[in-house]
Amino acid sequence: MTTARRIRRGAGAALSLAVVAGTFLIATATLPTVERSTLSLTTRPEAATSLLSCAGPVLAVGRDTEGVGALQVAAPQNVVSGTVAGAPAPVAGEIASAVPDAPPIASFSAEPVDRMRTDLAAAGSSRVDADDLAGFAASACTPPAMETWLAGGSGLTGAADLVILANPGDVAARVDLTVFASGGRVTPEAGADILIPAGQQRVVPLASLALGEASPVVLVSATQAPVQAVLQSSLTRTLVPVGVDQGGATGLPRAQQTIPAFSSVAEGDEPTDTVVRLLAPSDDTTATVTVSPVGRRTTAASFPDLTLAAGVPVDVDLDTLPQGRYRVEVDAGAPVVASVHTSTGSDAGSDFAWYGTADDIRVPSLLAVADGPSPQLTLVNPGASEVAAVLTEDAGAGEPREVRVPAGGSVSVDLRAGELYRLDPAGGTLRAGVTFTASDAIAGYAVAPADAAAAPVVVRPR
Repeated sequence: MTTARRIRRGAGAALSLAVVAGTFLIATATLPTVERSTLSLTTRPEAATSLLSCAGPVLAVGRDTEGVGALQVAAPQNVVSGTVAGAPAPVAGEIASAVPDAPPIASFSAEPVDRMRTDLAAAGSSRVDADDLAGFAASACTPPAMETWLAGGSGLTGAADLVILANPGDVAARVDLTVFASGGRVTPEAGADILIPAGQQRVVPLASLALGEASPVVLVSATQAPVQAVLQSSLTRTLVPVGVDQGGATGLPRAQQTIPAFSSVAEGDEPTDTVVRLLAPSDDTTATVTVSPVGRRTTAASFPDLTLAAGVPVDVDLDTLPQGRYRVEVDAGAPVVASVHTSTGSDAGSDFAWYGTADDIRVPSLLAVADGPSPQLTLVNPGASEVAAVLTEDAGAGEPREVRVPAGGSVSVDLRAGELYRLDPAGGTLRAGVTFTASDAIAGYAVAPADAAAAPVVVRPR
């Protein structure tokens, strides 16, 4: 080997050692670092227009001897509406009634302000006293939805119940009505592929969907556009009308449900036909029903480990309850829907009502109080800590009033008919309902949480 080649090989070895040593030093040495946060952009989507649709007037069927199925308006609906204090007044809309030549049904909309959704509330009530229909009805005006559960009504003789569908939007909707009854889940022909043009109403007799069924539940499923669904119930016993109600809608299926309040106005041992209707739509399960007086810790009735077969509604009889207002808690092993039915009696001058479940209220929300007797707000606190809620009249412009709701408890507050209130849960969670109570008039509806502004969206590069 020549000297030159030895020199080259020696140089190469030295260079390799230097590279290895340098790599070791780089790997073990503490080098300066530069911290840089991930690039991101936070944006808030455009808030949608607030939209509400009302139940409309009380309807009567069968008054026309030449058209037994023809509908007529039995009593108009008196509506209270408004937006939160400081926001522009709502824009009134119209929905064409299914009754020829009848006045249009009220709807309301409010545009966003400063990219925030405008809180809007409305409610209506009706009184009717006729030979074929009598009673008091009150209901909240609600946003249209793609899915609505109507847990109420009857297909038995004496009932003349109506499924009322309204499309307050600008796009035609198609609706399918699924009935859950004693035979399970069915889709009757009369409830299939119902076309509801924009700004129009359709009415389907419950008897055409669930004839002979004592405890039906109806699922209203919309495509193409959301719709508002209401169940109008009425009952006649031996040619005597004994009540009317508009509502029937209850919350979406979930394992724990709360009906904030219902009224019992029984005198002595007079039966009030009070039942809790339960349905497990998809899975067999068990449920526990607990009935408690509003504002008290005691239990008025309890039904543990009720067996629910999937798709088959069950009515749980509460027998006779003393006069007062009660809340209902349902705890099930699978999602269920629930409602309560009660009446003031079974003779002329009586009335009845269906009460649905309430959703969680976690943000300040507006509620409207329809015209009616002795309106009251019931607040239920499902949490483990006391909630110091704030209730303010005049849609939030009046004097605020603190209402303390104990953990796991409930509180009742008197309201003024025809008024709008702003309810602030003050960082807690509440479930709420409005009730009306008299010897010849009962009704109630849940308070819906405000549609909060669209949540901020964080966008990061990949």
